[in-house]
Amino acid sequence: MSEDIPVAEIKSGKITAIYNENLLPLYFKRSKNIEGWLSARAIDSHRVNSRLLKKALRLSQTDDIQTVLSVNAATVTDCYWFKPDGDNTVYENIKFKENYFDQLALRGDPDGFSQKPSRTPELTNIGSYEKCWKLINGEWWLYKSGSKEEYFSELFICRLGEKLGLNMAHYEMDGNYIRTKDFTGGNVNFEPASSVVGADDDYCRCFSAINSLSPEFARQYLVMIWFDTICYNMDRHTENFGFIRDKKTGKIISLAPNYDNNVALIARGYPSDVTRQNDGLIGFLKSFVENSKSALEMYREISLPTITRQTVEKCINEIPIDVNCQYICDFILNGQEKVNAIINGDMQETEEIGFTQSM
Repeated sequence: MSEDIPVAEIKSGKITAIYNENLLPLYFKRSKNIEGWLSARAIDSHRVNSRLLKKALRLSQTDDIQTVLSVNAATVTDCYWFKPDGDNTVYENIKFKENYFDQLALRGDPDGFSQKPSRTPELTNIGSYEKCWKLINGEWWLYKSGSKEEYFSELFICRLGEKLGLNMAHYEMDGNYIRTKDFTGGNVNFEPASSVVGADDDYCRCFSAINSLSPEFARQYLVMIWFDTICYNMDRHTENFGFIRDKKTGKIISLAPNYDNNVALIARGYPSDVTRQNDGLIGFLKSFVENSKSALEMYREISLPTITRQTVEKCINEIPIDVNCQYICDFILNGQEKVNAIINGDMQETEEIGFTQSM
């Protein structure tokens, strides 16, 4: 179902009828693996609090598919769900309107075991970090736990991207946790890039697949990995970027706002080479543009923003976490210099970059 519109009929794990091709999830257009789609929506079973949550909800079946189907496979970030044959339930009764298990999911709050089992979006809240959805004044906010270095990296990249005019999901601190508002607002659907390219996050293959959808989306992708490279995002994969789709027509509108940068910059400590001379991510980007002439040509057509020391310092000063300001300024600006040299064809500069392996 897409809200109250039947999209496809599924029997014994197979699509037996398609009622609305336009509204079909992108995953189903690439693959008919229903179990794979369901499993990809399940809370990460390796998260400690996910096990506590399932116990509190009295879930006797704890595999991914049964976990997801216990809430009709519904999520906060799209309007798809599964409706049993012959059931008269409507979407108004399926979509989440409360969450009494947020603190259990976020921090393992023992009082969560005292809550009466009820529908919760936590069972389809994916990702490896302890997190939760909180409903505040009618809007869903995603809260996530982490270290101060992870918080700083997420906040800094958000602030820098916003100042550069990039499409960013906004992050802020709320007490001891970082949070971001659901960027769909319940008005559009988010679908991860894995729906189009699977788990393959190779730059060339992702660019080719996205470019086949739209050159504009491909440009947005190139800007994202340009920014990822400069900010040293080691963990960009096909589940933490994706597409925004119109709920009514199914049309892909754009890439989703840039989010999930908590495994970037100094999240795992300060990289030892502030000069970025032997930088693996810069090497990946260099290999990418060497192997994709169309990507390089498109890069040269894009008016990429310029990062200045003043902008970096301003972002750092807005975040109440102590860091080595000089190091971060140098690291970001050196990264920008190396990346832009690759794009602009400065051979003397790019030949000095030590890593050239493909992803």
